[in-house]
Amino acid sequence: MPFKFQFPLFAYVMEGGNGNDPCESSVLQKDIYQGIDDDVKLNSKDQRDALADEPKCVICGRYGEYVCDETDDDICSLECKQAILLRVANSLPVCSSSTQRLPATDECFYVRDSVDRSGSPSLTCDQAELLRNKLEIHVKGGVIPAPVLAFSSCGLPQKLLQNIETAGYVMPTPVQMQVIPAALDGQSLLVSADTGSGKTASFLIPIISLCAKLYPNNNSNIRKPLAVVLTPTRELGIQVEDQAKLLGKGLPFKTALVVGGDPIARQLYRIQQGVELIIGTPGRLIDILTKQDIELTDVKIFGLDEVDCMLQRGFWDQVMQIFRALSQPQLLMYSATISQDVEKIASCMATDIVTVSIGKPSRPSRAVKQLAIWVESKQKKQKLFDILRSKHFRPPAVVYVGSRAGADLLSDAITATTGIKALSIHGTKSMKERREIMRMFLVGEVSVVVSTGILGRGIDLLAVRQVIVFDMPNSIKEYVHQIGRASRLGEEGNAIVFVNDEDKKLIPEFVDILKSSGAIIPRELGNSRYNVVSLPSGKNFKKRKYGG
Repeated sequence: MPFKFQFPLFAYVMEGGNGNDPCESSVLQKDIYQGIDDDVKLNSKDQRDALADEPKCVICGRYGEYVCDETDDDICSLECKQAILLRVANSLPVCSSSTQRLPATDECFYVRDSVDRSGSPSLTCDQAELLRNKLEIHVKGGVIPAPVLAFSSCGLPQKLLQNIETAGYVMPTPVQMQVIPAALDGQSLLVSADTGSGKTASFLIPIISLCAKLYPNNNSNIRKPLAVVLTPTRELGIQVEDQAKLLGKGLPFKTALVVGGDPIARQLYRIQQGVELIIGTPGRLIDILTKQDIELTDVKIFGLDEVDCMLQRGFWDQVMQIFRALSQPQLLMYSATISQDVEKIASCMATDIVTVSIGKPSRPSRAVKQLAIWVESKQKKQKLFDILRSKHFRPPAVVYVGSRAGADLLSDAITATTGIKALSIHGTKSMKERREIMRMFLVGEVSVVVSTGILGRGIDLLAVRQVIVFDMPNSIKEYVHQIGRASRLGEEGNAIVFVNDEDKKLIPEFVDILKSSGAIIPRELGNSRYNVVSLPSGKNFKKRKYGG
């Protein structure tokens, strides 16, 4: 049976391309694709013919080795993935038939009223709505441009398109399809999407494009910042800047990272030398603004990543203090989960803000397979050791615990008992230590990282496909963030979760999450006395017990 997967972002070569579009450049090689297995076929010509009893690609009729996540159709390659999405966008029926190939042109164009039109048709309202329904793109609060199927449709600078291709992206993810054209149109957005869905690139690409286009007008002696992005943690800020540098390479685009743990004088000097984008944590940026005269009046875009986390950590007064120092910028606010409180705050900051959500809100990614195991607290360590010694262990893996001391003790115990190299990471370790641990983890020198919630949000753990939740967090929202580390850009991963009656506050919601994901519910969990739901009258009743 063919396995199911979703391709990462960015465009790729299709037969018939003219070579002028960076997204069709023939220099793109298979080994630069991030997150794609070596044997994934790029073009239909690379795929073999289907045998009599095998699934066939709905586009070309060859062996349907893969399944398109958006349409559930059998496909043979990345080429036919793009072709089927083009058909969806243009309301064409999909049927298994001939070996005819669709041309390599992108028939979905984003056109601004203020610029010259390309002459190619944009999606009609009906076509845009059909595509949104297929990809579970939900828009609320206003009218925004139609989704796009290729970065080349967005009017981006040529060098930025080349950087996107060089980075190994295949095509936009659903959140990027909708958010990038809307952000380029100047629309303030509140965005909710799965962890690992490509949110970071969806706000960096519009920011870099804006900065590159405004650079000729930013010709004072010292270039002033044109965009500010705030993150709740130092690690997430570092990651955002790394990706910004990659996408902005060779463009008139400089960044300054403003986070705790590094000398403030060096960060201030960097800003004073002239940058287009400041990336930082709220507290450190406030420190710099109060001590030095940093000019932020030219800031056009104000980005907030992991908005609900900032609210929970008490950063919002600092965020608003920075926001008031700006001159009515465009807002780009992001999080994997967005509460009603965040929506209210967003509407106060921008009256015309539009909400874009991908998939079901506050639900785990469909690509993460959850396995809940009922384990009493005293048996948790032994159960973890058994898993790490078994064929079900898929390194590199992240183990989440509830305390810093617990992280240190458990990582030592894993190494001593199983021989598997494990290290702990949490907020009391220095920035230098944390960076070195993450380096060792991501290059494969360490197989297991035991972490508090510090790795639960935003951080892109590229190679991780397994998460073990040793201690359930304080909220289901945080649980969704944690297990989201097991999937990047729709690639399949798994989450093993230990649960018992000590997690009584989360049990009703947790059971609901498992049900909605089609995961197996352990008998003890289903029959727990804490597995209750609230009636409108306020009375409680127990759910039906699971038989057996």
